[in-house]
Amino acid sequence: MDFASQQADQDDAFSTLAHDDALPALSIHFAVPAAGTFTWRVRADSTLRVYGARIWLTRARSPYDHWLNPGEMLRVHRGERLWLSADGGTATARVTLTCAWRPPFAALRHAIARCASRMAWLTVRLAR
Repeated sequence: MDFASQQADQDDAFSTLAHDDALPALSIHFAVPAAGTFTWRVRADSTLRVYGARIWLTRARSPYDHWLNPGEMLRVHRGERLWLSADGGTATARVTLTCAWRPPFAALRHAIARCASRMAWLTVRLAR
């Protein structure tokens, strides 16, 4: 695979994010060995993409299993537990999880700003 097609694959992965306008994106790359099972708890809504070998993916609390071929993608949601196994004999699968990047403590900062705004509104309202 040449550099141009790899770049096109990465661009496709970024365009499938839930919030395209929230770039930059955070990508986590890892390998799933052929002889083992890999488990992962998803921290943010993400796109999972497979490279190398086909994988078998199982989600907690889901009656369905997924077989993903190289190049295929699957949306996974925050809090899900995933089990991944590489299909086949000796091939190692490579997996990428891509999500929109959020600054550390962004949710806490947003909650504090909302509380401060409401307190200011109440102060003005009570001063009347």
